[in-house]
Amino acid sequence: MDTLLKEAARLVRESEFTTAFTGSGISVESGIPSFRGKDGIWAKYDPMSLELNYFFSNPRASWEVIKEIFYDYFGVARFNRAHEVLGLLEKKGMLECVITQNIDNLHQEAGNTIVYEFHGNSKKLVCTSCKSHFDVDESIFKNIPPSCADCSGLLKPDFIFFGEQIPPDAYMASVKAAEKSEVMLIIGTTGEVMPANQIPIYAKQNGATIIEVNPEKSLLTDRITDIWLQGKASEVLNKLAKQIFES
Repeated sequence: MDTLLKEAARLVRESEFTTAFTGSGISVESGIPSFRGKDGIWAKYDPMSLELNYFFSNPRASWEVIKEIFYDYFGVARFNRAHEVLGLLEKKGMLECVITQNIDNLHQEAGNTIVYEFHGNSKKLVCTSCKSHFDVDESIFKNIPPSCADCSGLLKPDFIFFGEQIPPDAYMASVKAAEKSEVMLIIGTTGEVMPANQIPIYAKQNGATIIEVNPEKSLLTDRITDIWLQGKASEVLNKLAKQIFES
């Protein structure tokens, strides 16, 4: 591992354009479980609650589940050392952007300013009628389902539901960043979710060196990864940061 860490640190130091691609695994240590797997969110809740047609047909029932998962439960989560390291890398001019599948806003809270959110952001709400946007505030949840202060329309979390398309701006920005990457850090993703899992592949096809941080192999490891740093995101990134800044 020490040899791999040193090589990974060298690659990051020498890279002119480094990006990070993150999934739910980077936020697990912040108390946010993944959605898939035996201990995932969908083992406890019916994913139908986040299906777009169901949401519009059953807004109250859908919002009761949404509030419990994303605002009562996830709302107390705080960024961890892995998020901090990515924020520090950007501050030092060594990370161009974060491309994330996560909707928890923890990258921004940890200091990253250029974050392409493939699946949206749970800290924002959008009116399904007038398209006004609102920051999440406890007062919004006095009535379930919450309604728009401007037009009384139904509010929806500004993240992607089943049946919705990826935001085109986030998608195109992610593709362009991937194509320019000399190094891409893959952190905490299984590589299962389409079309997000194509972003690291685009990077590899355009010549990027792929450094993967995951406790177990992902679907991308044997396919595109050049250096696999096995372990928890916070522990591995903390060690990598020491190699980058102290060597």
